[in-house]
Amino acid sequence: MDRAQKEKVVEELGQIFESSGVVVVAHYEGLTVAEMQDLRGRMREAGGSVRVAKNKLAKIALDGKPAASIAEYLEGMTVLAYSEDPVAAAKVMDKYAKDNEKLVILGGAMGETALDLAGVKAVAAMPSREELIAQIVSQIGAPAANIAGAIGAPASNIASILSTIEEKAA
Repeated sequence: MDRAQKEKVVEELGQIFESSGVVVVAHYEGLTVAEMQDLRGRMREAGGSVRVAKNKLAKIALDGKPAASIAEYLEGMTVLAYSEDPVAAAKVMDKYAKDNEKLVILGGAMGETALDLAGVKAVAAMPSREELIAQIVSQIGAPAANIAGAIGAPASNIASILSTIEEKAA
């Protein structure tokens, strides 16, 4: 890799560290190509990406970035998983690490917040952006359904009272 290619990689990594909601660092030693492709596919489905880069170049790219705290994890065979959604990459990596013991999560960063293994697991347990939106929409819709039920209830109560009176009169 010549100097121009290295500079391009550093620039790309810098963009990743700058714009990602979460970055997860893991060791992937022993993963087969098929397993790595499976991980990439799962991450793509969740809206994230996986990147393998030279640790030295990644450390250069981290200089001055919010995620600079992950530099300590960049030792050995490391893979970077990232997503704009603050929980998507953490969820996919945590689930994949449970299924495949060859992938070992080291830590990560969420903006300027450094995450250790427990932090990554805690982020993975949080609901995703889409799940939060669905919860909020259901909470907004629930009062409207309750109001409609309350408005309709008196009419049905009056109708049942009238039918009871009519039955008694007959």
